[in-house]
Amino acid sequence: MVQADVMHSTHKPDRLRELGILSLNGMFDEQDSLSVIRQAFEISPKDMAVVSSFGADSAVLLHMLGQVAPDAPVLFLETGKHFPETLEYVETLKTRFGLTNVRAITPDSADLARFDPTGQLWETDPDSCCHIRKTEPLNVVLEGYGGWITGRKRFQTSDRGVLPHFELTSDDRIKVNPLAYWTNDDIEVYKKAHNLPEHPLYNAGYKSIGCAPCTSVVAEGEDPRSGRWRGLNKTECGIHFDFNGKIAKPMVETQLTLFKDGKFIADPWRAWAEDDQPANVRYTHVPLPVFLENRQAFLANPHPLGLLINPGDKVEDVAEDVARFASIAVAFPAFTDGRGYSSARLLVERFGFKGELRAVGDVLHDQIPHMWRCGFTALVVSHAATRKALEENRIAAVTLFMQPVGASVEVPAGTRPFLRRPVPEPA
Repeated sequence: MVQADVMHSTHKPDRLRELGILSLNGMFDEQDSLSVIRQAFEISPKDMAVVSSFGADSAVLLHMLGQVAPDAPVLFLETGKHFPETLEYVETLKTRFGLTNVRAITPDSADLARFDPTGQLWETDPDSCCHIRKTEPLNVVLEGYGGWITGRKRFQTSDRGVLPHFELTSDDRIKVNPLAYWTNDDIEVYKKAHNLPEHPLYNAGYKSIGCAPCTSVVAEGEDPRSGRWRGLNKTECGIHFDFNGKIAKPMVETQLTLFKDGKFIADPWRAWAEDDQPANVRYTHVPLPVFLENRQAFLANPHPLGLLINPGDKVEDVAEDVARFASIAVAFPAFTDGRGYSSARLLVERFGFKGELRAVGDVLHDQIPHMWRCGFTALVVSHAATRKALEENRIAAVTLFMQPVGASVEVPAGTRPFLRRPVPEPA
């Protein structure tokens, strides 16, 4: 049994405490997870909690907990955004493993009312959403505990690749990772050996399961956690961090390049890659020639798709398919190349495209008023001065023009409708 020099205290970690953690990590075989859990409760028998997402592989850790301490507090972050299947799974595992102390931790209602009144914060600022619904509520509850046990594993992300069994966190608590060295194959073997119940969504392709809006199906060959916050510069919800300070690194404002609905937001879309497969790619802007070459496979693909139109592409070739796309990106490779405006007008006015229409490439603030007029609803902006102008709402409106757009009631300068005469019908 490890002495009290590694137990929770009100003092900042010192060298002796850190050495105590190092000695703990040297005591156990990489996969001696049951012993690691027992040791955790020997260190802090009265104030050790387990934090579980009740996700795709949570049954392994909770099955072990049922053997060691079924009455230990299990903290489940009930964000209000979970799949209904996850909430059912909580009850299944409680009953199956005899867990008598599962506690649902919910967000502060005042925080939700102030920062996420519509429940859509996950779409525009996922870091803040996770902070309000997970990090902040858990931090409050953990004040009552000297340590906590997680289900994290090294193979899940590169940032988790250095996880030990025991950590001394910056808030002076012991964090225990009994499954740190397990592989995905180890997880599957254990589940089968003990006939553990699967999460209801696992066999539907959800290999890592969090909140419903930010979790998607994982394709064959993808990393299990690639379905979490797909397309975003985000791999952690924020409740975890390691001694390198890499986990839960927050997104900064300059990483948000998509301007939509009056603000910069996280962009869930990415560019087409050579090894992408038409049958299962998702949240990807597919170049128009690639789409035409593999049209049937893309149309059969059940996932959200985007289209990329470059100068010279014939928009007419996809006229009957525009409704298939959730987003269409029109490229402006240079400020002087205005062919993208014509493509946008064709998509909106002639072919009736109703989804997100975004401008990409050389997007500068002088172009933006014309882009809005032609039907663009989003901009991908990398130019610093343009970004600042958008943030400060300094984009000028077009007040003088020579040609109307679409079905609007604009009247071009110099037009004298009272002098017009109907064209005589041929005799």
